[in-house]
Amino acid sequence: MDKLDKEILNEIQWTFPLISKPYSEMAKKFSLSDDEMMQRLRALKEAGIIRQISAIFDTRKLGYKSALVAMAIEPEKLDHVANQVNRHPGVSHNYERNHEYNLWFTLAVPPGSDLKTEIDKFSKLPGIKKTRLLPTIKLFKIGVKLEMVDEKKSDVKPSEEKKKITETKFIVTEEEKNYIRELQKDLEIVERPFLKSAQKLGITEEQLLEKIKQYEEIGVMRRFAAILRHREVGFTANGMIVWKVPDERIEEVGEKLGAFPQISHCYQRPVYPDWPYSVFSMVHCKSISDAEDMAKQIQKQVDVSDYKILFSSREFKKTRVEYFVEHEFNIEDAITA
Repeated sequence: MDKLDKEILNEIQWTFPLISKPYSEMAKKFSLSDDEMMQRLRALKEAGIIRQISAIFDTRKLGYKSALVAMAIEPEKLDHVANQVNRHPGVSHNYERNHEYNLWFTLAVPPGSDLKTEIDKFSKLPGIKKTRLLPTIKLFKIGVKLEMVDEKKSDVKPSEEKKKITETKFIVTEEEKNYIRELQKDLEIVERPFLKSAQKLGITEEQLLEKIKQYEEIGVMRRFAAILRHREVGFTANGMIVWKVPDERIEEVGEKLGAFPQISHCYQRPVYPDWPYSVFSMVHCKSISDAEDMAKQIQKQVDVSDYKILFSSREFKKTRVEYFVEHEFNIEDAITA
């Protein structure tokens, strides 16, 4: 990657022109020809740096329930359990982390399904000692943006403003499901990438683009953007910083953590006698020492002394939840790990 590739990646992670010829608009911004812009993006995709370009939806606005799940598993059974967990269509992220709770995954289930029922399906797997269900109580921030250009790195301080959305109830009709199924697909790098989807849905490009903008305005879609593969661009230290925060300070600390550009996710989650950490935040750094240093800088500013960083030592699964395309999951169909 040259410096221009990195500048383009910075841009496309957060801002994607919602017009019929988006790559042409981006080309102008970077003083490139349309062909050169598309060639660069195709090369970044072929190299495995860009995972996909698509709509990023808000799970809860679509009526889905989701949770982070922590499991303490006997080490010799970890791979087997991780492989079985990966088979669930609602599991999008699954990591080994350096803790007694050594398997951490996210699970989303569609309207009408029950999270606990789905998690209980795993209980018959051998080697699971404990399971902790950690649904979101309050979301303070979600949105990964990896700073690709070293000179542009932000100071470690709470400087971001929250994106404003129009609060409205979203009714998921069969027609809306069709739009969502189409918009969650990886966007092609061609002159008019929205045309094929619009034709498939029986509407014009303009109508489809208006629908996307409406989804963003009401928060159903967080943004339309490129998702990068962290490790391929050097962000190998994926650190989950968990904070033990007094109840009366959770709101204040969560809001402040969410304003740090370096923090991609921040949530309040339940506590347990053996898990007292109520606020979870994620950082993505190029080394463990960078992440530890960043956590110390953040800690001084939020004034919470009791925290831990759990690093992912292995990535078992990392994908996007595919909405409204689920198949029922049954552990009886288990495959051999």
